[in-house]
Amino acid sequence: MLATRAPAKVNLTLHVLGRRPDGYHALESLVAFGATGDDLSLTPGALSLSVSGPTANAAGAGNDNLVLKAARALARRVPGLRMGAFHLTKRLPVAAGLGGGSADAAAALRLLARLNGLSRDDPAILAAASDTGADVPVCLASRARMMAGAGEVLGPALRLPPLFAVLANPGVPVATAAVFQALALPQGGTASPHPAIEPATGAAGLIQIIAGGRNDLETPAIALAPAIGEALASMRAAAGCRLARMSGSGATVFGLFDDGAASLATAKAIRRARPGWWVRATRLR
Repeated sequence: MLATRAPAKVNLTLHVLGRRPDGYHALESLVAFGATGDDLSLTPGALSLSVSGPTANAAGAGNDNLVLKAARALARRVPGLRMGAFHLTKRLPVAAGLGGGSADAAAALRLLARLNGLSRDDPAILAAASDTGADVPVCLASRARMMAGAGEVLGPALRLPPLFAVLANPGVPVATAAVFQALALPQGGTASPHPAIEPATGAAGLIQIIAGGRNDLETPAIALAPAIGEALASMRAAAGCRLARMSGSGATVFGLFDDGAASLATAKAIRRARPGWWVRATRLR
């Protein structure tokens, strides 16, 4: 049996530069990955998927699960591809702005690459990732980097200083398409440039740079799901929170803290106050 982690993706910034003629939106986003995530295993054999874990029911094990979509996308490109039985332990909330399904799909491609002796940057792996979803390519290596275009243009991996974070999801799924529709950008258009990320920046400096960015989907997402605003308010009120922002298209928000003790204390406090929320303290990289 082969196994791997599918870590949560956090959009520290998300600039929407405009709507392209093909209907997709041009983005610039600094992404990082948390220590928390789903787990995926693969036992060689016939292709199948089983799912367990706290958010298994929302994820489902049907043909629309991105694990199966990624496996089939790779099989179309690699004749005689060895397959197997996947088991997904689902911990991340679904439709939450954490790229959970994309991370699961990327994990499936990594496992199939190991099983078949393919490198992670094999053209067939990269093409299958792009076909499965816009966020799957960045999840393949699960390293902090800038992503652009519709998600397919990846910058070099960044070595970020330690970022201690709290992730909080108020339990309201938010459809990405609905948020972009609410943003209502005309075709074309540009936005102010993304702040440059300096490789040698320390944690305090990096948080300051991130604060100079934004998430353009935050306002329309809050209009669709006001609970996101409540989660942001809870995070911003926490002692020691340096920055709070929504990740992706929501509904998960993150807060950045100086150290692990502060993030753990905040996670415990929010969990006590909001027992129905999904809350995790983590470290981003």
